[in-house]
Amino acid sequence: MKMKLYWVGLLGLALGMSFPGSAQIRVENKVQKGENAFPLVAEKHISTIYYDQADAEVVAKVAHLFAKDISSVSGEEPTVTSSSNPTVKTVVIIGTLGENKLIDKLISSKKINVDSIRGGWEQFIIKVIKNPFPKVSQALVIVGSDRRGTAYGTFTISKAIGVSPWYWWADVPVKKQKNIYIPNIDYSSKEPSVKFRGIFINDEDWGMRPWASKNMDPNIKSIGPNTYARICELLLRLKANTLAPAMHPPTAFNKYPKNKLVADSFAIIMSSSHTEPLLFNNASEWSHKMNGDWNYVTNKDGILSVLDKRVRENSPYENIYTMGLRGIHDSPMADVPKGYSKVNVLESVIRDERGILEKYIKKPIDSIPQIFVPYKEVLNIYEQGMKLPDDITLVWPDDNFGYIKRLSDSKEEERSGGAGVYYHISYLGEPNDYLWINTTPPALIYEEMHKAYETGAKRYWLLNVGDLKPGELGIQFFMDMAWNINKINYDNIPDYESSFLASIFGEKYKNDLADIMHNYYRLGFERKPEYMGWDFDWKSMFSEEHIINTDFSFQNYNEAQNRLNEYDAISAQAKGIMEDLPKEYVPAFYELVYYPVKGADLMNKKMLVAQKNRWYARQGRSLTNQLSKDVTIYHDSIALITKHYNGLLNGKWNGIMTAPDQLPKPQTAPTEQINLPESAAMGIFVSGEDGINGFSSYHILPRFSIFTKGRYKIEVYNKGKQALSWSATTNSNWLQLSKTEGNTGTQDDIWVSVDWSKAPIGSDIKASIQITGANKTELVYVSLFNPKNAPVKEVKGMPVEDNGVVSIDPSKFNRKTEKQGVKVQVVKQLGYNGNSLQLGDVTDHAWNSSSTEYDFYTTDAGSVTVYTYALPVFARNKEHETRYGIKIDDSYTHWATTASDEYSFSWKSNVIRNAAINTTTFSIDKPGKHILKLIAGDPGMVIQKIVIDFGGMKRSYLGPEPTIGK
Repeated sequence: MKMKLYWVGLLGLALGMSFPGSAQIRVENKVQKGENAFPLVAEKHISTIYYDQADAEVVAKVAHLFAKDISSVSGEEPTVTSSSNPTVKTVVIIGTLGENKLIDKLISSKKINVDSIRGGWEQFIIKVIKNPFPKVSQALVIVGSDRRGTAYGTFTISKAIGVSPWYWWADVPVKKQKNIYIPNIDYSSKEPSVKFRGIFINDEDWGMRPWASKNMDPNIKSIGPNTYARICELLLRLKANTLAPAMHPPTAFNKYPKNKLVADSFAIIMSSSHTEPLLFNNASEWSHKMNGDWNYVTNKDGILSVLDKRVRENSPYENIYTMGLRGIHDSPMADVPKGYSKVNVLESVIRDERGILEKYIKKPIDSIPQIFVPYKEVLNIYEQGMKLPDDITLVWPDDNFGYIKRLSDSKEEERSGGAGVYYHISYLGEPNDYLWINTTPPALIYEEMHKAYETGAKRYWLLNVGDLKPGELGIQFFMDMAWNINKINYDNIPDYESSFLASIFGEKYKNDLADIMHNYYRLGFERKPEYMGWDFDWKSMFSEEHIINTDFSFQNYNEAQNRLNEYDAISAQAKGIMEDLPKEYVPAFYELVYYPVKGADLMNKKMLVAQKNRWYARQGRSLTNQLSKDVTIYHDSIALITKHYNGLLNGKWNGIMTAPDQLPKPQTAPTEQINLPESAAMGIFVSGEDGINGFSSYHILPRFSIFTKGRYKIEVYNKGKQALSWSATTNSNWLQLSKTEGNTGTQDDIWVSVDWSKAPIGSDIKASIQITGANKTELVYVSLFNPKNAPVKEVKGMPVEDNGVVSIDPSKFNRKTEKQGVKVQVVKQLGYNGNSLQLGDVTDHAWNSSSTEYDFYTTDAGSVTVYTYALPVFARNKEHETRYGIKIDDSYTHWATTASDEYSFSWKSNVIRNAAINTTTFSIDKPGKHILKLIAGDPGMVIQKIVIDFGGMKRSYLGPEPTIGK
C-alpha cells in the first residue's frame, strides 16, 4: 500500500541553523510504509517518548510539550514516560549527556557518537538508530550537550513537523497531518554564534502589563508566572536563552518568587536591564522612605544590603548579573560629593558587587556571567578612564534608535569577558517614542549587529522588544542571527521576511508578501508612523504631541501623495491576502502583517490628509470639508482595527495593543472647515508651485526635458457648492492633455505631457495652456528643453539634470574600485530609494581607499551643492571616525561625516529621519557628462541618496527621486 510521507529532511531538522526561508520544510513524498524513515505517527502507531527523571526539569517539560506538538499535528498524543526500560517498537529518547541512562547505554554500545557535542555549549544531536535495544526496532534520539541543547534539539523537530515557535504568541496554525515520519539522519549542531541571546520586556505599561493583568495573571494583576511561562517557552523555541524581565513599577520580577522558578524550569537565564544592579529593581523595590537615598556615597550600606539579599535569593539559579550603578529607574547616577569622582565611585561599586557574588556563588569570579552596560551617561564615565575587570562583558548599547554608539577598540577586543550589544526595536524617550508597531528594517538590524559581531560583540545580545507584540518579526530575525549569523547576509535579507511569512501562509503569496514587507519597512524607515505628528517635545511618558504639518510635500515631487498611494497599495495587497486565507490563518495574518500595515497606513492618512485639508482650506477648495471628515474616519479606524485585534480569538489579546487609560489618548489631527459659496468658482494649482500658503498668482509647470520625458499635473478645483464646468486648450500641438474638459463638484487632474515626435527643437521653447471655468480664465505656462543634437541615446539610463537637480541612487554605480581588501557592498532594502551603498566593511582598516563612480549629465554649469544622505551611524570606536569623500571630476575631495553628539539637535533630526544629510559645494565648468565619486574614508559608511543641486531643489522631506535619462 502506498501512503503519503511528510519527509523532514536534514535541512528541515537544522532549522535553527538554516536560512529562515526553509522554516517549514515539509516535502510530500510517496514511499513504502516505514522505508528509510522513523515513524513518529503512522497509521495509528504512535512512538513513545522517553526521558530520564534524573535529567533537568526542562527536559521533562519539553518532552511533554513535544508530545502536545505531535498531537496538534496528527491528532494523536504520544505516551511520555521516564522509564529506563523501553519495550515498544519505536521510541523517542530525549536527554542530556550524562543525565540519561538510555543515552549512556547507546554511547557505551557505540550506537551513537557524541564527541562532536561533548563539552559544548547548547549543542545537540538528532539521530535515528535501528535496533537500539532489545524489542525496539527504531529510536529517534535527541541528545543535548546541556539542558538547553536538549530542548533546542527537541523543538527543532517540533518546528520541522510544522509547529511554529509562534504558535501561541502569534497564533500561527499547525497544519494537520495524519502521519509524521523523520528521515534516517545523523545530525550534529554547532555552538550558537552568540552565547547569551534574548529579549528585554520593556515599557510594559502600554500593553504587556494591562493585558497580562486581565488575561494571564489576574490574581496578582501584573506580569506573573503564567505570562513568564509563555515567554520562556517562546524563547526556548526560538533558541534564545536569556530574559531581562519587565521592570517598570509595579512589575518587579522578583516580587513574585514563582517567576524565577518558572524561568529555571524552562532553563532560561535571567538577566536584567542596565539600571538593575545584581538583578535588583530599584524602580519597584527601593523605597526612599524606608531605605533612604539611592546614593552609593551617602548610603552604601543600605544599597549593598538589598543587593546582598537579592544575590542570596537568586544565586541558586542561572543568572547574568548587571554590574555598576545608575540612578532610580532610567536616571543618571546621583551626584557625588566634592572629593569624589563618578569614575572612582563606579569602580568601588563594582568591587563591592563582585564581593557579594563571591560570597554566595562558589565559583571563580571570572566564571560568573557579568555585564557592564555603558548606557547613556555611563559611557562618558567609562571613557574617562574607568578600570573595569577584564572578565566582565562590555555590552555596547545603541542610541535607542537602532544605531550602536560605539564598539570595542583594539585593546578592548582582547578582554576575556568579550563584548555584547543592547539593541532596540521599541523605545520610550526623546526625541520621540516608538512603542506601537515595529518598523525597524531587518537590513538595518543586520547592518548594525553584523558589524558588532565582526568586532567581537558576540557574547551577549539583548533586544529591547517593548511589549513583545507586535515585534514578532523583528524578534525572529534577531534570534536567527544570534543563533547562526552566517546564514544571513546582505544578499538574502530581501527574501527573509517573505520566506518566513510564506512558510506560514503559503508560497503562492510570497511575491505579494515580499512587496508588502519591503515597502512597509521602507516607508517606516523614511518616517515611523509614531512620528507623523511631527512636533513632539518629549519630557515624560505623559507628553502630548502638538500636531503640525509634516515636511512631506504635496506641492513638490508629488511626495506626500506618493506616500499615501504606496500605503494604500500595500494595505490593499494585505487585505486581499487576508480575505483569501482559510479562516484559521486570519488571526495570525492580522497580527503579523495586516494590523501593522493597516495601522501605519491609517496613521499616515490621518496626518497627511489633515495636512492637505489645512492647505485646501487656505485655497478655499470645495473638497476641504470632505477631507476633514476623512481624517475623522482614519482616526476612528485606528481604534476600530485595534478593537478588532483585542477581540481576536475571543479576546485573547484584549488590551495588549491599547494604550492604558492613564496615558494621553491618541489625538485626531486638527482640520479646518470652510463655508462655501453657492456658485461654482475655479482655482488652479500646478506641480511644483510654491502654493503652500494657499494661492499662487502665476502658474508655471516644471520644465519638460527631452532627457527625462516627465509629465506634470494641473489640478482644476472647485471653490463653490455647485458643480464646476471647465475646459482646457493649448496653443501648441506638441502638448498633450489627459483631459480637456470636465464637470466636477470637487476637483479634476490634468496630466500634461509632450508628444516628442512633434516637439520643436530649442533649449527654451515656450507654450501655454488656457483653462476656463466659472467665468474665469487661467493661464499655465510651459517651457520645453529639446536642444539640437541632444545626446538622448547616450544619456539613457544615466542620472541627468532635470529642473535644476540631478538625483542619484548610490547603489547603481557605473564603476567601482576596491583597494586593500575594502569591498563596496550594495545594502538591499535599506534606504530612501530602497537600496543603499556601503563603502567598505566596518572591520576594514584601510582609509581613503575604495570608491564608486557615477556618470551624470548636466544641462547647466556653475556652482552646485551636493547633498549626501547617509545612514546616521556612529564611529566604530575612538580609533575611527565616520568620514566619506565626495568628488566631482578632477576637483578636490570633500570629506563629510555622519558624526553628531547624542541628544544634540542634529542627532535628534538624524535618528527621526534615519539620515544624516551633508552638503558640499563644487563647481561644474560646463554642461555635459561628468563623474561623481564616492570614496571610503572610514570603512562602513552607508550612503542612501545623492542630490546635485544647481538651484532647482524644492522644499520636501525626501528630495527628488532619481532623475534618470529615458
